[in-house]
Amino acid sequence: MEYLLVLIAALFHAIWNSLMKGSSDKLLTLTAIRSVGIVYGFVVIVSQPMIELQAVPYLLVAVLILYLYFYCLVNAYKFGDFSQVYPISRGLAPVVVLVVGWLFFAEQLQSLQLLATLLISAGVLSLALSNKRFDPKPLYFAVATAFCIAGYTVASGLGVRLSSSFWVFSGWLELLTGLSVLSFSLLRRKATILQFTRQHWRSSLLAGVLSVAAFAIALWAMSRIAMAPVAAIRETSVIFAVIIGAWGMKEGFVFKRILASVLVAAGIAILGFSV
Repeated sequence: MEYLLVLIAALFHAIWNSLMKGSSDKLLTLTAIRSVGIVYGFVVIVSQPMIELQAVPYLLVAVLILYLYFYCLVNAYKFGDFSQVYPISRGLAPVVVLVVGWLFFAEQLQSLQLLATLLISAGVLSLALSNKRFDPKPLYFAVATAFCIAGYTVASGLGVRLSSSFWVFSGWLELLTGLSVLSFSLLRRKATILQFTRQHWRSSLLAGVLSVAAFAIALWAMSRIAMAPVAAIRETSVIFAVIIGAWGMKEGFVFKRILASVLVAAGIAILGFSV
């Protein structure tokens, strides 16, 4: 049941990211999405026990990394194709976790993990070179996004296990990240927020609900089963993203990017289930 729900969450994640990529104002769309998280977080906080003190450091680290993640994500979508930058950012994240564990925590790499890394690397390289004209700017932001994903996944996975329930941790996480994004937008774009909300509230509400649901499902799954398989299945969203970008957004390079995303997804699956 957990794996099936995480797979559904992966689809949700690809859809809300595509809605933000297709938006005319990505910052305000992100603000609207995170505002749904504020509502969710407030409801959870008033209905659940206080978060445990031992989980607070992980919560604060996750919030800081998520804020940087949103900055990198907005700029990746600003400069690059959805079917290119999304699989790169999501696909590299598990490799980052693996390499960090190997370099800094003396974790041994198994042969399957090395194979998975090669598959992901091949897929990511194919995606990076899939445009006729090589543009490094979106790739920089996509790679930075991958590091952020790896960071907040580990911090959240550890924090949720120190909380009384995944509801408590996810509620505080959504509230704090939402308030930080909303505050930034009020400082930068206060004059246009109301008009944007009136014009795009339906798509923004849908994206917000999908975003909150996708992350809540992932946190719930990580509180019940091992983090690595959850992260692996969650990142199969790269296939959904390439399909949405190639056909839904008419970005082109359909078969090349689908093949590359399959390599990435296969590598992630091997990586997740080899532990």
